[in-house]
Formats: sequence, C-alpha cells, structure tokens
Amino acid sequence: MKNAFTMIELVFVILVLGILSAVAIPKLSASVEDANIAVGISTVSSIRSAIASERQKSLILGIVAYPAILDDATKDINDEALFDGNASIDILQYPIYSGTESGNWMKTSNNGASITYKYYIGTSKTVVFTYTKADGKFDCNHTESNCKDLAE
Repeated sequence: MKNAFTMIELVFVILVLGILSAVAIPKLSASVEDANIAVGISTVSSIRSAIASERQKSLILGIVAYPAILDDATKDINDEALFDGNASIDILQYPIYSGTESGNWMKTSNNGASITYKYYIGTSKTVVFTYTKADGKFDCNHTESNCKDLAE
C-alpha cells in the first residue's frame, strides 16, 4: 500500500506548475496594460465630449470661445484634481486625480495657448495629450503608436 508521493512525482508536478506559470505571467501583465488602454480610451472620449458640451453651453449664452481651462491643477503635482473645470464650469462631473503610476494622468504644462497632459499606460509607456484652447482639440501625436492605441 502506497501512502506518499515519490520524489519523481513531486518533481514532475513542480515542473508542470513552473511551465504553466511561465506561460501565464506574461499574459497577465499584458492584460493590465490592455485595461489601462481601455480606461484611457474611455477617459479621452469623456473629456472630448465634455469639451464639446461646454462649447454648446457657451454658444447658447453667446460666447463663441472654447473653455479656457480644463482644471485648476498645478503641473507635475500628484493628487491634484484634473478635468474638473473651475468655479464656473465642470468638464467632468467627478475629477481624475493626478499621479505617475500606470493608468493615471498628470498635467505637465500650461502655457498661453495650450495645456498638456500625460497619460501613463504602463511603467515605460506614456502618451502626451495637448488641449488647444483656440479650437478645443484634445489630442496627441498620431504618429506615435501609443497615441494610436488611445485616440484612433
């Protein structure tokens, strides 16, 4: 009567588990990046829709300009509320808080004609979006592959 596993059986099971984990771990890391891309696509779409909506509200009031700002956040600071407009307008109903980890946004500059934001897809993948105040465009450089993933 056999009461225990032999050493060969244990080694074989460990070998099979090692092979399965070697195949599964890269697939899981790709899934996290794919999820961050999906969240980025949704956020970009929401921001663009909100800009268009604010423009329509302004046109009804006789103002032809696009929103001058998308938020009051300071550039390159974590935990700032992004895309929440200011005291007079709301871009998104609930703000997105800035950060430099995967799946987060960061305001990177605010000059007279445009505002730039960076979206972190993964640890080494980012996309820079620019909001142009004159024409209300919120877009990235479409020659970059990461931009194509989010904006096309």
